[in-house]
Amino acid sequence: MSRKLFVKTFGCQMNEYDSTRMAELLQDSHDLESVDSAEEADVILLNTCSVREKAQEKVFSQIGVWAELKQARPELVIGIGGCVASQEGAALRARAPSVDLVFGPQTLHRLPEMLRQVELDRRPAVDVSFPEIEKFDSLPTPRQKGATAFLSIMEGCSKYCSFCVVPYTRGEEWSRPLDAVLAEATSLAEQGVREIVLLGQNVNAYRGATDDGGEADLGLAIHAVAAIPGIDRIRFTTSHPLDVSESLAEAFAEVPELVSHIHLPVQSGSDDVLRRMKRNHTVAEYLQRLKWLQQARPGLSVSTDLIVGFPGETEADFQATLDLVEQVGFDHSFSFIYSPRPGTPAADLVDEVSVDEKKARLRRLQQRLRELEEGYAMSMLGSRQRVLVERLSRRSDEELAGRTENNRVVNFPAPRSLIGQFVDVSITGVFSNSLRGKVEPSEPLRDV
Repeated sequence: MSRKLFVKTFGCQMNEYDSTRMAELLQDSHDLESVDSAEEADVILLNTCSVREKAQEKVFSQIGVWAELKQARPELVIGIGGCVASQEGAALRARAPSVDLVFGPQTLHRLPEMLRQVELDRRPAVDVSFPEIEKFDSLPTPRQKGATAFLSIMEGCSKYCSFCVVPYTRGEEWSRPLDAVLAEATSLAEQGVREIVLLGQNVNAYRGATDDGGEADLGLAIHAVAAIPGIDRIRFTTSHPLDVSESLAEAFAEVPELVSHIHLPVQSGSDDVLRRMKRNHTVAEYLQRLKWLQQARPGLSVSTDLIVGFPGETEADFQATLDLVEQVGFDHSFSFIYSPRPGTPAADLVDEVSVDEKKARLRRLQQRLRELEEGYAMSMLGSRQRVLVERLSRRSDEELAGRTENNRVVNFPAPRSLIGQFVDVSITGVFSNSLRGKVEPSEPLRDV
């Protein structure tokens, strides 16, 4: 009888990618079969995020729940990976002694060795070092079942924004060689993947070595991935405005497989706040880079990240963020109240903005963002969208669901045989979190 593995993921798409690789790795090394609940597992892994305080609190709450399972089954192995593990290191076990494994984002490839140590010696294993170069070389060829797959092309961040813990938990920017990226993309295509999402903490800082001794940037990588037979759609996330380049704009102009959407975090519409955040760009520079991309790809939709209540933010600063939201007309946004992270420079800044004021500002911002998002969705009504069919709809087994280029879910009646295919869908209805449509015969699409 095979042993069971349960992996739970908190955080970003990078964490989702890493969790998938953990499961593949332990299936190969320990014949662990993935299951859907912690209660039936012999090994439980939690892949964590520490970008915001609430995410970190969730980690220790979850460990507390699993500690009860371990009391009933002492042989149960609990492992914590990701950014919280990297930040806490061995101290994590002092707070949560039920944890057997502590590993960082760059040491997940050492999981088989660490798990063997725990099971043979019955002593904990901790490794939160940064051996970036060996990580991807030690992972098995990815196995993929669906039509969409994540592909990590770089890790870490060297921007050191004053509020961000990522450089301390994932290390400096490090890019995979282009040949390695293309080999993984080719393997995914051969398994039926039609859409690839290129991942990195700061993906447009990608600088991968080429076999001729040169260097490939993100624009070149997009061209190369698009040339792989079977890959018909490419996304990338997440980007930093400083690394928006002419090469990237050229990719939007020249590569039809690249979707007409970009997630480009700005964080604030105030130059004073951006300076304290150490973003190293102004609002005008952000808008200029966005203009390059929109000129290259007319109709490009844009989503972003926004932080409210950063230390020292005045009402005028906040109004500048609202003004930027109006000017750009973001398709979607992730917006949050500032959360100080231990060890970051911003954690030492004097914060005189009250919690009530921060909450009030966030409500105002999110209300306007919802209005813009709903307006954009309504503008899609009656249009024809190219949709990659991903799965059965959660609404009904008689319907399918897929995503538009700007990442909106569409539900529509259609046979299951279309899963994994691209179809043209007319948008017939708009709801708060999804669209409704009907499949149309293939013909040229009308742009929104």
